[in-house]
This record gives sequence, C-alpha cells and structure tokens, in this order.
Amino acid sequence: MTPGVGERVRAHRGRFLVLGVLRPSLTVVLLVTAYYVLPVGDRVRGGGAVFLAAGLAVVTAVVVWEVRAILRSPYPLLQGVQALALVVPLFLLLFAGAYHSIEQVRPGSFTGPLSKTDALYFVVTVFATVGFGDITPVAEPARILVTVQMLGDLLLLGLGLRVILTAVRHGRDRTEKTGGDDDRDRDLRARDDR
Repeated sequence: MTPGVGERVRAHRGRFLVLGVLRPSLTVVLLVTAYYVLPVGDRVRGGGAVFLAAGLAVVTAVVVWEVRAILRSPYPLLQGVQALALVVPLFLLLFAGAYHSIEQVRPGSFTGPLSKTDALYFVVTVFATVGFGDITPVAEPARILVTVQMLGDLLLLGLGLRVILTAVRHGRDRTEKTGGDDDRDRDLRARDDR
C-alpha cells in the first residue's frame, strides 16, 4: 500500500527541514575541519597576498553561485541558510588562515604567537567587533590585513547579506507566483484522488 498524500507531503517537508539544519551544520564542520587539517600556513609563505586575493575571489564566486541557487530553489529560505553557512565561515576561515600564515612568515606580527586556534579566535573577535585586546596586530602588514578584514566584514554584512536576503525574497515571490509548496501539495492530493 502506498503512503497517502499527506504522509508524502509531511515526509517531503520533513526531509527539507532536516536538510535545512543538517546541511548548514555539516558545511561548517567540514570547513573548520579543513582549516585545521590543511597545511595552508606552511604552503603560503611569500604568496600570502595572492592566496588572500584568490580566496576572496572564491568567496565572491560562491556568493554569486549561491544567489543563483537561491533564485532557482523551490525552498529559497533553506537555500539562503545554506548560503550563509557556507559564505560566512569560508570568509572567516580565509582570514584566519591568512593571520596564521603571516605569523608563520613574520613572527611577532601580533602581540603573541598565533596557533590556528588563536587565529580563528582573533578573526571572530574582529568580525564580532568586540576586539578583546588580548591579541592585536603589531607589524604593519598584520595591521593592513586586519583593516582589509574589517572592510570585508562590513561588505559581507552590508552587501553580501543584503544580496542573499534579497535573493531569498525574490525566490519566495517566484515560488508563490508559480504555485510553491501549497500548489505542489494540492497537485499530489489531486493525483492521489484519481
């Protein structure tokens, strides 16, 4: 016996709810794991600016890709959550890697040596604008890098977040105009009644 339409609709929605929670969480876990496992600081020596520029280009490309995915998605809000779970940690981990690398290349760039955990802690304090003061940039290249991150934070929060939220809104409007979930549910019920 096949499940009824109501059961299929609930299962369909439940699957997307689980994906809406699990995918973003898994994305963050995988990115943080990659940050700790990959030997980025050891490989970047001397090419840090190029690495950072390439990383920022990747972040920009990911934002564009995710906005397109949001606009096409039948569940734009869930896709928007996934986009934020990818873009924000990717951006922060890119700068954490850069801070760790600059400390490896130029020891003494900060008030203390930076492990990967220290660099991650520092990047989050800068992002959250709390700046506890226990880690501060001392060398000019480190200060420039922190300034670039602060400007990037403003862009990410101001422009990036706005673009993603606007895409979610447009995606939801499109979904409502084309029928969205309610029409799909009605179609499933109508097929089941035949």
